[in-house]
Amino acid sequence: MPLGRFGRDLETQLRDLDDAGTGKGAESVVVAVRPAQGGRGPRLLLDGQGDREFIRMNSNSYLGLTLDPELARAEESAAHAFGVGPGAVRFISGTYQPHVRLETALAQFHARPAAMVAGSAYTAVAGVLFSLSTPETALISDELNHNCIVNGMKLARAKLRKVYPHLNLQTLQSQLEECAGQCDSAIVITDGVFSMRGDHAPVDRILELVARYDGRFARGAVLIVDDSHGVGAFGATGRGTEEITGGRADVLVGTLGKAMGVNGGYICSDATVIRYLREKNPFYIYSNPIAPGEAAAALASLELIRGGARLLSHLREMTKRFRDGIKSLGYETIDGQHPVVPLLVRDTDRTRALVAFLRENGVLATGLNYPVVPKGEQLIRFQVSADHTASDIDEVLAVLARFRNR
Repeated sequence: MPLGRFGRDLETQLRDLDDAGTGKGAESVVVAVRPAQGGRGPRLLLDGQGDREFIRMNSNSYLGLTLDPELARAEESAAHAFGVGPGAVRFISGTYQPHVRLETALAQFHARPAAMVAGSAYTAVAGVLFSLSTPETALISDELNHNCIVNGMKLARAKLRKVYPHLNLQTLQSQLEECAGQCDSAIVITDGVFSMRGDHAPVDRILELVARYDGRFARGAVLIVDDSHGVGAFGATGRGTEEITGGRADVLVGTLGKAMGVNGGYICSDATVIRYLREKNPFYIYSNPIAPGEAAAALASLELIRGGARLLSHLREMTKRFRDGIKSLGYETIDGQHPVVPLLVRDTDRTRALVAFLRENGVLATGLNYPVVPKGEQLIRFQVSADHTASDIDEVLAVLARFRNR
């Protein structure tokens, strides 16, 4: 039957998004990828754009591994051996040797007793919050945490939900103090690297606060860190925000779909937590895992990262070149070392105009407007990758210079 009034209401809401300039609009469809050649990185071809080539500055593939032939060979070999899909959820018949090998390698990489692979980092976070919270739990979150944490907190069975201003540990301490007399447990959760800004949480200092209040809760206090943007791309050996700060989460969530270049998420912790999540986490129990081929490709990626000093060094060089370049052009950015390099525009219309100008000149970048970011903090999020060359970076900077001077 026709949707009638229901459908018309949805149409009205979509028009409101378009009028406000916050609608995401049509998705760009990649029809081909031209490999790196002649001192420049890969170029994308998009549907409807003919032979016009684009530099991608909006990819989470920070190490450029999505095109790596070793990963492709590993995925193909496992797909031939085990099939292209798991065929069932894990506890029925969907666990394959590549899943187990990958979990062992991830636990070793992060120096944890155990790890488990999830369909995505989004469902990993939601499942951890849902499964580890109770009706007597306090959940405490940074205000700029990723949407998966925001929605995970809504789903969780918590007594109190608190949000502290970005990186404001004084308020975090006050909230722990307030919750100590009302709840039997506390879960503090933060992004490692904040995906819109490229800055990072002081995991070491947050851990000190959580440890200080642990004894004030009957069931204890724990720290969960979602370091999806940090792992693989941040730190001298790619071990993320923990490596940068020296802090160590009680539960660490990562992704296989960003720096590792594949697909899926994972959780690292002690053996008791991981076994509990296998038994109680509905997002894990009732969802198919990633395909065996994806698990094999992720394992190959992890091995490359273990020996990837050259990749990480190049990524840091290109990130510094780009960040220094936009500063020299007079643009505002946020200092940091992460390959997310924000260009703060602070105006919705100008953000949209700059994104369009970049696209017209062969550069793909993401504009972030309210409500994705707070009003007054509208920005372009550039993401540097290890498959960018100095020539690529300079080409993008030249486009930004033309926009500034027009």
